[in-house]
Amino acid sequence: MSLEQYHLTRLIKKQSLQLGDAIALEGYEMAAPWHQVSWSNFDSISSQVAQALIHFGFEAQDRVAILAQNMPQWTCADIACLKTRAVVVPIYPTSTFEQASYIIDDAEAKLIFAGDQAHYEMACKLTDVCSSLMQVVVFDKSVSLQDNANHHYFDDLIADNYPPKTLIELDKRLEAANLDDLLTLIYTSGTTGEPKGVMLDHRNIASMVRQHDSFLPFTPGDVSLAFLPLSHVFERGWSFYVLSRGGHNVYLQNPMAVKEAIVQVRPHTLCVVPRFLEKVYSAVQDKVSKAPSSRQKLFAWAMNVGHRQSEVGQGREKASLALSLQWKLADKLVFSKLKQVLGGRLKFMPVGGAALDPTVSAFFQSIDVPVLCGFGMTETTATATCNTLANRVPGSNGNAIPEVEIKLGKDNEILVRGDTVMRGYYNRPQETAATFEDGWLKTGDAGRIDEQGNLFITDRIKELMKTSNGKYIAPQRVEGKLACCPFIEQVAIVADAKNYVTALIVPAFGVLEAWAKEKGVHYESHRELLRHRQVIESFEQRLKTLQSELAGFEKIKKFTLLTEAFSIDAGLITPTMKLRRKVIYHKYAREISAMYGK
Repeated sequence: MSLEQYHLTRLIKKQSLQLGDAIALEGYEMAAPWHQVSWSNFDSISSQVAQALIHFGFEAQDRVAILAQNMPQWTCADIACLKTRAVVVPIYPTSTFEQASYIIDDAEAKLIFAGDQAHYEMACKLTDVCSSLMQVVVFDKSVSLQDNANHHYFDDLIADNYPPKTLIELDKRLEAANLDDLLTLIYTSGTTGEPKGVMLDHRNIASMVRQHDSFLPFTPGDVSLAFLPLSHVFERGWSFYVLSRGGHNVYLQNPMAVKEAIVQVRPHTLCVVPRFLEKVYSAVQDKVSKAPSSRQKLFAWAMNVGHRQSEVGQGREKASLALSLQWKLADKLVFSKLKQVLGGRLKFMPVGGAALDPTVSAFFQSIDVPVLCGFGMTETTATATCNTLANRVPGSNGNAIPEVEIKLGKDNEILVRGDTVMRGYYNRPQETAATFEDGWLKTGDAGRIDEQGNLFITDRIKELMKTSNGKYIAPQRVEGKLACCPFIEQVAIVADAKNYVTALIVPAFGVLEAWAKEKGVHYESHRELLRHRQVIESFEQRLKTLQSELAGFEKIKKFTLLTEAFSIDAGLITPTMKLRRKVIYHKYAREISAMYGK
């Protein structure tokens, strides 16, 4: 197929005609009519909303914002906008008013789709301060609308009848749609400074779909669970791919309910971040550690068999009848039970957003749940490199995907070139120019490439810390070691210009409280619990074990246990869960000084 045939609206129209009554979209625990949406209804709904936008006077390449949790309406609105050749501007559902207003003003969005009551109330305030914003459309029919002719329910747009000229105009726009049309502006949250609008066009998305087609075992009808925010390029890009392949997308409004949803939905695939896998891994390890010795031995035997079998699958060990029989037994006694926690029918899980600890990656390979770690960013339409089922090296982010090139530049910075690389930053020509070097995108990440072409991320170049002794510390490497511990929820290390490494640690209080009860530790508050001698000694011992593979200068010498989590609301992490280190260091300056005897 030519790249033009991969134009997203054409692919979705093709699937709608072929699949008809099959389910395209599903809202987890949502009531009808949004519980399940067929392909034919998906096509008609998005076309109706597209006509509404044309009726409102929207022109090609006008900007439209979406501020909502994951739900079928999100994607229906998204595709409706693309049918009119509009540009979609997603806003994180957890964004503050200041963040949302900056994006609306910078993008000059004329309409905003809002999810629930809180999002509608924010949208109303945005119309008061953002001069470009004229229309508000609400997904949730239970929201109480103001008496304003420019405020609408999404369901009403679907039900309305529009003049024949709107359908004629829609057909013209669908015919005129091309790969050079801008598709979306995605504002990168960043850990410092103002967000930048990444310009991705239809060529970027069409190229992404075609590239993934060549190595992913996704088939029409496969179910994908969307629990990462659609406002992020990872989940939204993946949802585009799922729909382009005739898949069935299930939307989870509350990401905290993923544990229950994955068991009920039983997806064939879902996008995850390393923290999700680390939590599953640490929960399993914690349960095994409390099991009788006989079960611990069974688990250890099964993991050894699973590891050897996965090596066979990768061509790194010879197959044998004995190993095959052992693996079937290990699967029956151990792995099948573990896989049921993840729904029982996962074919693969794309993983992105940060580096995944090789130990965690190897664990999932051993239990026959393939995790396909990739590397990418908003500026590369998500994936630039990715492991495949035939090539999974724990700790690596795989080879460059088809039609994408990677190489290492100064300071081992990863450079990317290809049709999935962004057009640039919206209205920021100087920053765009600074991000490219001879046609190569500078990612800001450092890495290494082995002889087989596998990429390994070493760290963010800007986040490398240099101790007062001249040693360089990669914080993500150190923090990644600690993240595998079931007792640790979050961690931020301190090392820059210091003579040793320290850490701010947020405990996993659910696990810690259960441990305290078992040990007979009495306390009245979390603050008192974290000051208890047994708790501190327990963390000291755990850190010693977790850091056994680190060099001496990388090891944490002192730590402080915190009662409050790093949150988006407090401004300590970005919507993509990245640490805002400068803000964290400022907030906890007193605690940090104390760890250095000041």
